[in-house]
Amino acid sequence: MAAFSLLRAFASKVNLPKNAINQGILVLRSNPNNALQVVRQMSEHRTMHIKPSRWSWNRFKDFMHFYIMLGAIPAALVITYINLFIGPARLAEIPEGYVPEAHEYFPHPITRWLAKHVHKSYQQEYELMCHHIYEIEYEQKLRQAENRIKQKMAEKQDTQAYYYQPVSSRYERSIRDNAQADLEISGSV
Repeated sequence: MAAFSLLRAFASKVNLPKNAINQGILVLRSNPNNALQVVRQMSEHRTMHIKPSRWSWNRFKDFMHFYIMLGAIPAALVITYINLFIGPARLAEIPEGYVPEAHEYFPHPITRWLAKHVHKSYQQEYELMCHHIYEIEYEQKLRQAENRIKQKMAEKQDTQAYYYQPVSSRYERSIRDNAQADLEISGSV
């Protein structure tokens, strides 16, 4: 009862309504230590449960729905328009002197557009493969020539001599004179 009177005194100093405890805004609860604890419950007996935030998950879902709809709705509208108003191609006689391109053989307009602007034609694929084969053969020939050169160098005990250092004649005379003097001193001339 002493805690109850303390609580009433506290309520009067904090400008709470005098009958806040009686109205159920402030409730006295006992905790495991047998002390009274004040719990604020507003109009109902609801309490806020602490749980991990779902903000990241909700934001991911919002972005995913936004970008899917940003692409799905226009794509669905374009596909519907093409299927309803343009439709598949019909076979017709080829005019004299006209050579059809590779993408014109596809019946559906979307497939034709993809074949023309996105995918490579059979001729392009063939030429790319021929170029790839040419590059590989060229590298093989270079390696064979390099191996032959190394083999000849090993046979003749030769060096590669990749570079040439030019000799400056500026100090050539003094170097020759010094070498001659060294030979005279050593007496091996």
